[in-house]
Amino acid sequence: MKEEARMFTQEIITRQRAFFLSGKTRPIRWRKQALLDLAACIRRYETRINAALQADMNKSATEVYMTETGIVLDEIRYHLSHLDRWARERWVRTPLAQFPSVSYVSPEPYGTVLIMSPWNYPIQLCLEPLVGAISAGCTAVLKPSAYAPATSQVLADMMEESFPPEYITVIQGGREENKALLEEPFDYIFFTGSPAVGHDVMRAAAEHLTPVTLELGGKSPVIVTESSNIPVAARRIAFGKVLNAGQTCVAPDYCFVHKAIKPAFIEAYREALAEFFPDGNMDDMNVIINEKHYARVKRLLASGEAVIGGGFDDGRRFIEPTLLDHVSTEAPVMQEEIFGPILPMLEYEDLEEPIRYIREHAKPLALYLFTTDRGVEKRIMDTCSFGGGCVNDTIIHLATPYMPFGGVGNSGMGSYHGKKSYDTFTHERSIVRKGNWLDLPVRYRPYTSLKNRMLRSLLK
Repeated sequence: MKEEARMFTQEIITRQRAFFLSGKTRPIRWRKQALLDLAACIRRYETRINAALQADMNKSATEVYMTETGIVLDEIRYHLSHLDRWARERWVRTPLAQFPSVSYVSPEPYGTVLIMSPWNYPIQLCLEPLVGAISAGCTAVLKPSAYAPATSQVLADMMEESFPPEYITVIQGGREENKALLEEPFDYIFFTGSPAVGHDVMRAAAEHLTPVTLELGGKSPVIVTESSNIPVAARRIAFGKVLNAGQTCVAPDYCFVHKAIKPAFIEAYREALAEFFPDGNMDDMNVIINEKHYARVKRLLASGEAVIGGGFDDGRRFIEPTLLDHVSTEAPVMQEEIFGPILPMLEYEDLEEPIRYIREHAKPLALYLFTTDRGVEKRIMDTCSFGGGCVNDTIIHLATPYMPFGGVGNSGMGSYHGKKSYDTFTHERSIVRKGNWLDLPVRYRPYTSLKNRMLRSLLK
């Protein structure tokens, strides 16, 4: 099976390289048409996408559009509006020492790229990077997660219907297929997933000196200060934790709550959940993706006292939205990314306590601060390093094409969304076009004191 997977992968990459080298993907008109075809395909498959995500994780149609298809369609719209400008050669200034010449930056696509996406947002996290690859003029191999098999099959059908396989194709499967793909010399690898697998991807890429973007994760903190609007803070934190049953790379992972407002915050969190789920009916809430992850998340419930929630349903892999109190920083729930609807609380009195804790641990993908005090906001921004985040909200900073999204340190490297997606899959060539009508001798041997003085006057 391993050899079969390797040969299949090599054949696909060979065909994609030949297609890329033919130059067919370079014209802007081609790229725009491909983006339009992708958008049309998403709309055409919307019912099937909804059904697949319902089957894989009980995701509602509204949540699918809000967090998956709608975001990708908005990204496509943004690229169509700006691609002409992004792809132009840019004239830049030329140092006097290089006279007579002109200088410009010439964008070119990297070539054949690999996009490896996870199961938690299997449409968005596969197709959003693909938008950047298409805009840049690349060919692409997509590798969705085997943990969301219904959605993986829909993605394969979508790409097969919309694009020739030598341009864009989907390879399904599990670890053997992943390993076979990572052994190949792609021109760029875009990976979204866990930090542990990110290490493996980077090691494999290093064998071929392949550049990578790693969109990873980590434990994203929340700080709720005395000055926060408590009902709004609780509602927005609960939204970020309930969304996709907490299976979001930027989900609030633990929450520092000021001691003075902790009782009010707990009650406001309870009220927010009551608003989200009238009569306590949680039938339409997402479930945990599979038995392995369900068992892991369920074990984390024992890490503290469940002041809200704590229930579960083994029959459908369901964990109730849970707020944990009296949690030790040494507890299991504080040692790993939760990826479930459990939120541990840590009490604090001095802002330096959460700052110190955050700085002593790996840099998170996101940080969320709830405050109306600009001094507190500045203190956090000046002291804590993180990929991105929100002041007085959660999650929403990634749902825009106007800002880059990415991690830092253990939470990832590189970024995408909007122009950054185009830049990720584009190499910028620096070009100097030299005139032939004058050839100043100052740089040529033999070196003399006069040439030395001339160089010093030009380069300083």
